[in-house]
Amino acid sequence: MCRWIGQLGDDRATLVDDLVHAPTSLLRLSNLRPTALQSDGWGIAWWDRRLGLQRVVGTGGAYEPAESPKFRATAEKAQGPVIVGHLRRASNPMGRPAAELIGEPNSQPFVEGSYIFAHNGMILHPETTRRRLGRFRDRVRGVNDSEVLFWLLRAHLDSDDDIVSAFGRTVADLWDDWRSEGSPTAGPYSGLNVLWTRGTDELWAFGLARGEHGSALADPDRPYYRLAFRAEPERIRVASEPTDGQPGWASLDHGHYLHARRSASGVRWETGRIPGLAPEALASTA
Repeated sequence: MCRWIGQLGDDRATLVDDLVHAPTSLLRLSNLRPTALQSDGWGIAWWDRRLGLQRVVGTGGAYEPAESPKFRATAEKAQGPVIVGHLRRASNPMGRPAAELIGEPNSQPFVEGSYIFAHNGMILHPETTRRRLGRFRDRVRGVNDSEVLFWLLRAHLDSDDDIVSAFGRTVADLWDDWRSEGSPTAGPYSGLNVLWTRGTDELWAFGLARGEHGSALADPDRPYYRLAFRAEPERIRVASEPTDGQPGWASLDHGHYLHARRSASGVRWETGRIPGLAPEALASTA
């Protein structure tokens, strides 16, 4: 199960402290808990006003000697209004050989056009869900269930630009796929914590999970899937867990979304309940 962080700020904003230097930076989280190493890939995507959307990924743990210099250099380089970082701890609902799970096509964030997507969690029936993707089905490059989730949400946005509605329909599809498989597990996913952006002026986060999954990597009192955010006048950060011990971090409730957008006066944001979720999707918090 993965960790991620995203930031919306001004054109000169960086995220290097949260990615590298903070007490519980993404780099520190990558090997903070030996029993939960984030060892299966990493990625940083950002919007550069001059060069456009940039993405750099690795295939090992960001803490590993072969990966750490590249991760640090990328974190230093990333500057712009939107920055997204991701650490991967691979899930394997399709039962693939371990060697097939690793590689650049499986590393997040995923990008397409102006979209950036990062996911923490697992969908349990990705092969069934992939049948829903229509013209996007052949764009799946890896064997990562999160990539299937990315293209499912993308397919819904192809017909309806309302991302909150599209996310709700995505969740409903996963439950339908689970039922079509005979409801073989406790539910169709462990977590659907999603970070999403479709340009330089907005950032979306969705928090949804099922079951108990222990504590966050850095805080034994924080549930693993409870998202955190810290809003300041000039920027907002949303993360799998706080990257430092500074005051001002708040939690995004289960079944809620956060929408941040840039304006001439700074960054504005709001949270709300994800509409249209069936009671079964809200019945179990994490």
